[in-house]
Amino acid sequence: MAFQERLLQLRKQKGFSQETLAERMGVSRQAVSKWESGLSNPDINNLVLLSEIFEVSLDELIKGEAPRDSEKEETIKVVEVPWSRHYEYKSRRHIGGIPLVHINVGWRGGRFKTHFKAKGIIAVGNIATGLISIGLISLGLFSFGALSFGLLAIGGLALGLVLACGGMAAGGIAIGGVALGVFALGGLAVGMFASGGCAIASHIAVGGYARGHIACGDIARGVRIVERQISGSGTVIDSERMISAIKQEFTGMWAPFREFLIMLYGGW
Repeated sequence: MAFQERLLQLRKQKGFSQETLAERMGVSRQAVSKWESGLSNPDINNLVLLSEIFEVSLDELIKGEAPRDSEKEETIKVVEVPWSRHYEYKSRRHIGGIPLVHINVGWRGGRFKTHFKAKGIIAVGNIATGLISIGLISLGLFSFGALSFGLLAIGGLALGLVLACGGMAAGGIAIGGVALGVFALGGLAVGMFASGGCAIASHIAVGGYARGHIACGDIARGVRIVERQISGSGTVIDSERMISAIKQEFTGMWAPFREFLIMLYGGW
């Protein structure tokens, strides 16, 4: 039996589609198709990975026959197997055609591969997409990962429509080493309302260095400067002056939001 026929037979015995096998190996579906049609052959690393996936020896995979003990020993000596791991789980329960839980993580040669994608209500994978997503790259309503994007995002680099927390964060409310948002809090904070070591804002800035329409800080630049007061717990915003500045400078602002700012900044 030719190799391509043996490969097709083993794949069908496992119940894998070409796409499923490709994802497990970290290659394209076209590569699997070419192997099965005889247009190309997998390299030694992929042959070893195929033998692991199908749980057969290399001799059984290539020749269709079980190897002798001496051949097994020789194979162990000469073949270097790349360190690889892969795990996938898909729950039987689906909601709207999407699995409730999908986990698909793996790496080869010590490196994460982007072929291992998870999509579910709860998704965990190298690349994860779901209502709740956790992954190296994650996209979802609630997203957690090195690179995360969502309504609420937490990660090394986070982009959140409502809330983002991370080393670098951008969102409606952004908290991070570098934060960019409507409300920004961080070492470097830029937004409409910013607080941090270096705060730059279009409206109110509070920080070590503060630059904004209303500014309060050790070094402050703005149209309206609010001084800090010394109290038992350290330096705090002069709440009376801050409240007065907000009322006088933002007269055209929606009243409930202005009252929220007074509560937020005037209570320091």
